[in-house]
Amino acid sequence: MKQDRFLIGILAFIGLLVVAALVLFFVRPETATYQPDDTPEGVVYNFALAIQNNDVERAYGYLADLENKPTEAAFRQAILNGYLYTDGYAIQVDETQFLDSDEAWVIVTIHYLSSGPFDSGWTSQDHAALVRQNGEWKISYMPYPYWSYDWYQVPYDPSKP
Repeated sequence: MKQDRFLIGILAFIGLLVVAALVLFFVRPETATYQPDDTPEGVVYNFALAIQNNDVERAYGYLADLENKPTEAAFRQAILNGYLYTDGYAIQVDETQFLDSDEAWVIVTIHYLSSGPFDSGWTSQDHAALVRQNGEWKISYMPYPYWSYDWYQVPYDPSKP
């Protein structure tokens, strides 16, 4: 008789854990939402979210109008072909450092998710560079995997040494 009560207690506890897990699963926020674009942090967050959502037009709108800016077609190709593969990554927007009134760095932490049961993943900290153009913050650099290596770079010309 004592063993039956003990077994029933264990099963009830497991049942409560299952119910709690289901409640937490169904009441969590459905999707991430965009933040206001009036701060450097908001622009960095929205750019990363737009890339994750494959919202090419919105993400491209956050790029600074500087020399050697990628064309919208090249930007679209980088996202749709998976050059900016962000499924195994998460970004955390940390603090902003203003270099002057028209330039800022946003410190970001990139979380590289685990690839197996014995791997805990890892993180790296970098910065996103922004410039203010026409009163709006625009991105001139983001860390990998949210940026392609050839954006804003001088194209290679083999005729020049």
